[in-house]
Amino acid sequence: MKAGTAFTGFVDLQVNGYLNVSFSSPDLTADDFRKISLSLFSRGTALFLPTLVTSPESVYERNLPLISDLLEEEPFKSRIPGLHLEGPFLSPEPGAIGAHKSELVRKPDISFLRKMIKLSRGKVKLLTIAAEMPGADKLAKFASSQGIAVSLGHQMAGASSIKKLAAAGAKALTHLGNGLPNSINRHENPLWPALAEDSLTAMIIPDGNHINADMIKVFLRAKGVSRLIMVSDVSYLGGLPPGKYGSPEWRELVIEKSGRIFYPAHNCLAGSSKNLFQCMNYLASLNLMSMKDLLAVSVSNPL
Repeated sequence: MKAGTAFTGFVDLQVNGYLNVSFSSPDLTADDFRKISLSLFSRGTALFLPTLVTSPESVYERNLPLISDLLEEEPFKSRIPGLHLEGPFLSPEPGAIGAHKSELVRKPDISFLRKMIKLSRGKVKLLTIAAEMPGADKLAKFASSQGIAVSLGHQMAGASSIKKLAAAGAKALTHLGNGLPNSINRHENPLWPALAEDSLTAMIIPDGNHINADMIKVFLRAKGVSRLIMVSDVSYLGGLPPGKYGSPEWRELVIEKSGRIFYPAHNCLAGSSKNLFQCMNYLASLNLMSMKDLLAVSVSNPL
């Protein structure tokens, strides 16, 4: 599907998993990948990027080739254009790290990114990094030269770092308003310079839990429709009922009745329980955008 074609579904740049299957799991199988991808296709997602969160090197070595080989199959070849790496080049600071594991974070490392590109058969299309990390600008320049879109997130970056990364080729902001400590300085924080930097498109999660309606309205006014992208950030717990869940990777997670996924160990959210079709229904209910604009932020802009 290309920008301007008839609507056939939404385009989601951040899908961590679904129906109890994580793309970052050391136990991911080809059948698991096929099952959840087809489930998302049947639920209003036309295209998406499987997203690997900050992981042990062994998981990258195992899962990147596994997924990339599957992307040569139909219908995935036509509907999954590549991969999103959310990490490992993030801020390890509490709050900024979110539900990622700080002990697995790496400083910006071109040689390690080169390895991941090779493991993925060149299918990495989106990379989330923290702007303030030493060497982030060099990493962004290299990634951009390889056809990878660089997005800034899970960071404590100030205005100078965000401007520096934008100049180095960064294009977007990963789930703006999230991946931050619960309390931040009211003036010096990553939100204001990110909103003020006109060259950066903001990706946000309109699931009713990650950011509230007022924030969405403000982000829309600051960025305009042309520089907004909606993502689900759907977790491997997406599509499951409320309750307590655990895994070797995440220990205990809680899906509340509202659908909010809470990670008690970090006192933070851990992805969304909703797919992009559900997110877009919530966004439409706020009456902030026309149908044309809703399709722009969920189809043509991410494409």
